[in-house]
Amino acid sequence: MQVFEIDNVKIYNLSAGKSLPDWLSERKKHALLKKNVDLRRRVELIQEFDMPGVSTSLRASKDGQYIMATGIYKPRIKCFDVNNLSLKFERCLDSEVVAFEILSDDYTKIVFLQCDRYVEFHVGHGRHYRLRVPRFGRDIVYHKPSCDLFVVGASSEVYRLNLELGQFLAPFSTKASEINVCAVNEEHGLLILGTESGHVEAWDPRTKSRQGILDCALHCTESEYRNNNIPAISALKFDGPLKMGVGTTTGHVLLYDIRSSKPLLIKDHMNEIPIKKLEFHKQMDFVYSMDATVLKIWNKNTGKQYTSIESSVDFNDLCVIPNTGLNMMAVEDQKMQIYYIPSLGPAPKWCAFLDNLTEELESSASQTVYDDYKFITKQELESLGLDHLLGTNLLRAYMHGFFVDVRLYKRAKSIADPFAFEEYKKRKIREKIQQDRPSRLKIEDNLPKVNRDLASRIMDSEGRKKKQTNNLLKDDRFKAMFENPDFEVDKNADEYRLLNPVLSRLDKDQTKKSEPESLEVTQDKEDEDSDRELYSLTDDETSDEDRSWVKDVKKQHKMIRWQKENQSESDDPESAKQKTPRAANIVKSINRISKASLGERLSKEGASTIVTGTGGNREMKFAMRGKKSEVDKFKKNKKHFEERKQIVRRTGFLLKKKMPKMF
Repeated sequence: MQVFEIDNVKIYNLSAGKSLPDWLSERKKHALLKKNVDLRRRVELIQEFDMPGVSTSLRASKDGQYIMATGIYKPRIKCFDVNNLSLKFERCLDSEVVAFEILSDDYTKIVFLQCDRYVEFHVGHGRHYRLRVPRFGRDIVYHKPSCDLFVVGASSEVYRLNLELGQFLAPFSTKASEINVCAVNEEHGLLILGTESGHVEAWDPRTKSRQGILDCALHCTESEYRNNNIPAISALKFDGPLKMGVGTTTGHVLLYDIRSSKPLLIKDHMNEIPIKKLEFHKQMDFVYSMDATVLKIWNKNTGKQYTSIESSVDFNDLCVIPNTGLNMMAVEDQKMQIYYIPSLGPAPKWCAFLDNLTEELESSASQTVYDDYKFITKQELESLGLDHLLGTNLLRAYMHGFFVDVRLYKRAKSIADPFAFEEYKKRKIREKIQQDRPSRLKIEDNLPKVNRDLASRIMDSEGRKKKQTNNLLKDDRFKAMFENPDFEVDKNADEYRLLNPVLSRLDKDQTKKSEPESLEVTQDKEDEDSDRELYSLTDDETSDEDRSWVKDVKKQHKMIRWQKENQSESDDPESAKQKTPRAANIVKSINRISKASLGERLSKEGASTIVTGTGGNREMKFAMRGKKSEVDKFKKNKKHFEERKQIVRRTGFLLKKKMPKMF
């Protein structure tokens, strides 16, 4: 099922989607349904609602229980039972059906006009009788009060076949050379004929005489006359006892009151394609006018279009289920089209589930209410100067931020940063110029422009490996990381500064591991132990390295905290005034110490002695603060163990119970 919206009217195409082949077994069909999402979501309103090649015409029975369709090839008729949503029967015919009429309320009496001049009658069990008319027929219609079947075609006569007597009656002689269509009013039984010369003739079957002639081609514009061809009548339909619609081969629809010779309204399809079908909506003032490419639904009082349905294949016939919004089309394709428009009426009783289905789809679509909104956080809201809108209907709270209208966001963004677009434009122009103007000195560099350091690390790691792995630079999943500047690693970010000591240590470990491989020294049998690498570093060395990167991480934490405090002080001018003298003194003292000589620094610390020699020479002796010796560490640990022995509860006085010998 496909949902689309034209002129703010939702239309559901129930015949869209893929279909399963008939020759597949049930097991394979279930397997395909599991794999293919489109097959699972399809809506098969009526089973086998298709034709082998092309469908030509569609009709619904008067009781609304059956739908009949004709098509080719081979010529056939299909009858569908709507209560079971399936095919009731299928019959093949000798020749193609031009038009057919359902004589009874159900499927038991049908008459077909075929392309080989035969008129064929069918009943419930099959073909009942077959006869032939003098000329090729184009349309048939049944007049119920007189039991006359009118056949029109490539002749000026209207053939009358009385079904009560079972014989032909005297035909009606018209002024037209050929008659294309005919229609009978169900209210008063008036017969109208659409001729090839653009006239509509009205006949009264009771008096067997012509009541009037209406010139419809006269009201078409002169621009439609091409090569002196007069617009012919291609469709006729009554709307109640006094109004009728006329369709022409030039794509015009004329609405008439049968008491007047001037049209009430003229609707142009603007494509110069013959109108094939006309229908009127009984509850609403809408007209269905269909040509080969489009079905237009418009207001019969104003001519304003309500909506339209287009298809990739040509339309042949239209069947509107009365008092509903369901429409069926016979098309130049195997699958016949079914469209449901909820705004034109409810679904028929036999497919009432369509209303529930469409309501569920609309409710799921209502969840996408924020399609025209942009999500922003509270910090972005404050930066745009829209924080005063908190609590109003213009902001919709959602999770950790708000949804704001895109138009309002763009307007506030342009006010907050008016030169953002100009900068973006200049950057794009600069990038375009750099692409069109390559550098004069071409340096062979395999590294990308974005994240060069990361790319070099990856290439080095892959080069050191014996088995080459897939290059991440060429992988489509990570390709954007080395091309899009938005993925550039920000080395000034807090997260990177905290991780940088760890990354640098990993790089050192990788270089240390790669050194013996680069020297290409043969190893002895004693070095083949896999556990040798675990004990290659002593505990003191590993502990020193751990302390070094931990100190680096702490140092970065302190620097980040200090920067945040300075930033908060710059935001708060009162606190900045109070703390600026202290910060200035600290900076001055640091500068003063850095400029002092080594002797001045040591004299202040009191850790040096200066001795003056006889020749005026001076000697300076001082002791550097080094690491604690191993003796100091041992004394400290010994003191710690002695204190621990005093605190720990002794268990030596407990006696162990001996277990008795079992054997």
